[in-house]
Amino acid sequence: MDKLTLVRPTKDMEFQAIEFKNEFFNNGETEINGSELWDKTDNYHIWLEKVTTQINKETVDPNWVVTDTFFAIREHDKKIIGVIDFRQELNDFLKDFGHCGYSVRPSERKKGYASEMLRQVLEIARKIGLKEFQLSCVSDNVPSVKTITKNGGIYKRSFEYHGSKADIFMIKL
Repeated sequence: MDKLTLVRPTKDMEFQAIEFKNEFFNNGETEINGSELWDKTDNYHIWLEKVTTQINKETVDPNWVVTDTFFAIREHDKKIIGVIDFRQELNDFLKDFGHCGYSVRPSERKKGYASEMLRQVLEIARKIGLKEFQLSCVSDNVPSVKTITKNGGIYKRSFEYHGSKADIFMIKL
């Protein structure tokens, strides 16, 4: 696996971000977990402004939580490989979903990138003082279950999500 760096989205990444999103859509996928609704937004600059304001307690939407969104950039070619968000706390809506979501572009899956992205976000969570990190995924999403357990995730409980069973995992930091 090539080295990844997590970076906050910038204006200069617009073309790459659109290409990244289009790869999911061209693969028949309409949901990009961890993208803070990049999959539901047509305008990169509006999305960028939103994710930038969500980073700070003073500017975060009062109905949301402080959230940092990162693109995972492969160092040797500067390609966006994935996206991951880190929610610093959980509200009532997030109590089942957890502290982060993530996605790896279809052409780059099964290479260990999701595990590395999660590992790096866990380091950020440790540095800000989180003691536990909660994640969830649909039960039959075997790659995500492997990513979570590889990073120390322990199964806690299940819940129903859009008619499917989803599992909640906890990672001690």
